[in-house]
Amino acid sequence: MTDVDQATTRRDITDALLKAFERRHEVLDAIFDADDRESAADAIATLLDTSRHGVDAVLHMSLDQLTKDSRRKNQAALDDLNSEITFTLAERPASSGDTLDLRPFSAEDDADIFAERTAEQGVAGDGSGAPAGELGEEISAASDRVDAEDAVWLVAVDDDEKVGIVFGELTDGAVDVRIWIRPDSRKKGYGVSALRRSRTELAAYFPGVPLTIRAPGATA
Repeated sequence: MTDVDQATTRRDITDALLKAFERRHEVLDAIFDADDRESAADAIATLLDTSRHGVDAVLHMSLDQLTKDSRRKNQAALDDLNSEITFTLAERPASSGDTLDLRPFSAEDDADIFAERTAEQGVAGDGSGAPAGELGEEISAASDRVDAEDAVWLVAVDDDEKVGIVFGELTDGAVDVRIWIRPDSRKKGYGVSALRRSRTELAAYFPGVPLTIRAPGATA
C-alpha cells in the first residue's frame, strides 16, 4: 500500500469518526432502526457521506472513543492528514474504492480501451518501454503471457463503465504493476482505488511474489 493510499484510508476513517461524534444521536437512531448490519452500514454511509472504510470504523467504534480526549486526538490527526492530502473525498469520490471493480481483460471486449491507452502513451503494453506494436499483435501476445501465468491484465470498471487498466507483468521474480486511467476519469480517485484493489487481486494471481507498484499516471 502506498503512502498516499494509507493516508487516504486513515483520513476517511478519522473524518467518519468525527462526523459520527457530531451526529451521534442520528447515527444511533440509524443503527437502531436498521434491520441488519448491511442496512445499518448503508444508512451510515448516506448519513455521514463517508466511504466503507469510514462506515466500518463507526460500526466498530468502542465507547472510550467517545471521550473528549479521543475527539481532540482525532481532530488533531485529521488536521495532519488534511495537510498531507490536498484532495477531499467529495472532490475525488472514487478514491474510497466503494464503486470500483477489477475484472480480467478481454481480448474481444476491451481492445477499445487498450487502443486508447496505447494511442496516448505510444509504448508497448508489456512494460518494456518499447514502441507500441500493432494492436492485435500486442493483445495476442498479452493473452499468451496470461495463459502462461506470466501476466495479468485487469480492467477497472465503475458501474460497467471502463475507466482504466491494471497491468501486472512477471519480471525477474517480481510483478511489475502499472496502472493507466482514462484521461476523462482522472483526478476522481480511480488511481488510488485501483491501487488498493490491484494489490489484493494480483497477490491472489501471484501468491508470494513481490509486487512493484507504480503510482497511477498518464505515462509509464
